[in-house]
Amino acid sequence: MSPALLIVDIQNDYFAGGAMQLVGSEEAARKAAKVLLEFRRRGWPVIHVQHVSVQRGAQFFLPNTSGVEIHASMAPREGETVFQKHYPSCFRETPLLDHLTKSGIRQLVVVGMMTHMCVDTTVRAAFDLGMECALIQDACATKALSFGGVTVAAEQVQASYLAALGTFAKLQAAEEWCKAG
Repeated sequence: MSPALLIVDIQNDYFAGGAMQLVGSEEAARKAAKVLLEFRRRGWPVIHVQHVSVQRGAQFFLPNTSGVEIHASMAPREGETVFQKHYPSCFRETPLLDHLTKSGIRQLVVVGMMTHMCVDTTVRAAFDLGMECALIQDACATKALSFGGVTVAAEQVQASYLAALGTFAKLQAAEEWCKAG
């Protein structure tokens, strides 16, 4: 059985002009698009996940805004699965696990945004559910974070989360995955 491509929250609010612009979102989307193209070429399953914020006080991915829309570079094609979620994990209160189980899919290739939030949560959940994951490390993006008066640059946030996620997923660059996939 082939793997499925899981595209996590590559949505307009994460790009220039969006409500939550990430560092490196354009480059990450270009890398994700290469992997998407390879999945389509091979006829392998593609699953788009779109975050729609319904929690009170949400600042981005608001319903009925252009920011919530899936970025044009990753636009779903007819026949590709699209799920909406309201929490960081793509598995929480979505039909994703049921869909994967019914389809016999046990391997995921993951691309998406934000690395430190929804990508991290989803990859860890997939691992806990017995899935085998490949995380395309250069097809993810994040932002700087602050805590206790310390600001951590986006590059360090990205490196830290990817380093930790290596326990739960095989980390690969987009070009490497496309050649070996």
